[in-house]
Amino acid sequence: MDESDIKTEQRYRLLIEAITDYAICMLDRDGFVTSWNPGAERLKGYKEDEIVSRHFSTFYTEEDRTAGLPALALQAAEHEGRFEREGWRLRKDGTRFWANVIIDPIRNAEGELIGFAKITRDISDKRAAQEAIFQAQKMEAVGQLTGGLAHDFNNLLMAILGSLEIAKKRAVRPDVADLIENAIQGAQRGATLTQRLLAFSRRQELQLVPVDVGGLVGGMTELMRRTIGPEVVITTHFPPDLPRACTDANQLESALLNLVVNARDAMPGGGEVIVAAERKSVQASEGTMLLPGEYVCLSVRDQGEGMDAETLVNATTPFFTTKGVGKGTGLGLPMVHGLMAQSGGHLVLKSAPGEGTTAELWLPVAHEIDVAPAAFVPEMHVDAPLTSMTVLVVDDDPLVLMNTVLLLEDLGMQTIQASSAQEALAILASGDLPGVVVTDHAMPKMTGAQLCQEINVRYPALPIVLATGYAELPDGVGDLGDVVRLSKPFSQAQLSRALAEACKGGQCF
Repeated sequence: MDESDIKTEQRYRLLIEAITDYAICMLDRDGFVTSWNPGAERLKGYKEDEIVSRHFSTFYTEEDRTAGLPALALQAAEHEGRFEREGWRLRKDGTRFWANVIIDPIRNAEGELIGFAKITRDISDKRAAQEAIFQAQKMEAVGQLTGGLAHDFNNLLMAILGSLEIAKKRAVRPDVADLIENAIQGAQRGATLTQRLLAFSRRQELQLVPVDVGGLVGGMTELMRRTIGPEVVITTHFPPDLPRACTDANQLESALLNLVVNARDAMPGGGEVIVAAERKSVQASEGTMLLPGEYVCLSVRDQGEGMDAETLVNATTPFFTTKGVGKGTGLGLPMVHGLMAQSGGHLVLKSAPGEGTTAELWLPVAHEIDVAPAAFVPEMHVDAPLTSMTVLVVDDDPLVLMNTVLLLEDLGMQTIQASSAQEALAILASGDLPGVVVTDHAMPKMTGAQLCQEINVRYPALPIVLATGYAELPDGVGDLGDVVRLSKPFSQAQLSRALAEACKGGQCF
């Protein structure tokens, strides 16, 4: 070897040793390591004297070694000129990382294979980011699907609950009334399921207000203890200066109770559940799912069996459950996930087999965002009976239309029916105005919200009730004025209350 070749080799070695972001090693023809750069030591944990002369299959998982992947990699590099693939690789301490591996053949001047050059790069962060994007896209698609299903199911429940309510009123025999009441309770459970579906798809009605999280948990601690039984101890930790969080108090209570019940189920032999909260800041540089700002992090930690990686990934997917048949709907965590997203927060699950599970509810500090409570009609009866009036009912679903008419006529109202917004406008233009309009929102061609806007322009004094199962109307819908929102499915009492609200105490046309 002449002096020029020696200098070239020295420059090459200096270059290889200066690279620390990539693991670069040389292999002989059989795959045994012959050289090792500092980047390889940093990435894989082996010092040069620990790994030289060992086979490069040391870095592969047991599954890949059993499948013969190391030998296939060398064969592909030799015959195809290059081998490149991504996969799990092992460090000296046994931990895994997701790697991009390139193997190139090295040949002498005569073209004879004398070894291989292998470059390994840790791309775990890139893979995690790709998986996060994929998971977000999957959840968005499932959310759209479940939101549509929940809307259609709400319409079915409207017809069932309304008819049962009137049937119970008209039942003569007490035993028949009891059977109807059982059917009503079953349908109301169905309504609870649709609310969880709407929560996951971020379309439920929310009242976002400043909430004292510590006070809320303290107020429901006894309820949680009665719910989970004496085998599990609940411990709470809340700092005295914890700021208020912006959320829906009722929905947060439901979410917290769900998480505590999950924690109990993960500890069949009993144990401790720790409910705690602290103030945390999120910076723009952190690259999380949360916007920069101040948050209250409410956590529920158990000492249970924990979840493996696959279960953890699927935990917030609707209808996925590890509980036995009849013991879980698979909608609890999706509901919590949807509540957090709709509140401007995020659900974070941390778990590993044998290490328990921690569920973190990240909620914006109340002063960080504008709090605008959503209008809704509570379950209550009107103190004074409504004056009989004519009500124009608009709905494209014949079952829901008939059900709403039935409830109104049982209240003593006269009704006019329209199966579309266009038909409703034609009725209004053709004769005397009704006392109030009750319209569905999700209708083809012209939505209920668009109908409300048109009525406000043509008949500004005409009261309107807009019935919808969605919390938010689509983008582009402007101010609806004094329109009263009525959540679906609604009872006769809720409908009566909505009419009174729309008519401002009964003063209708």
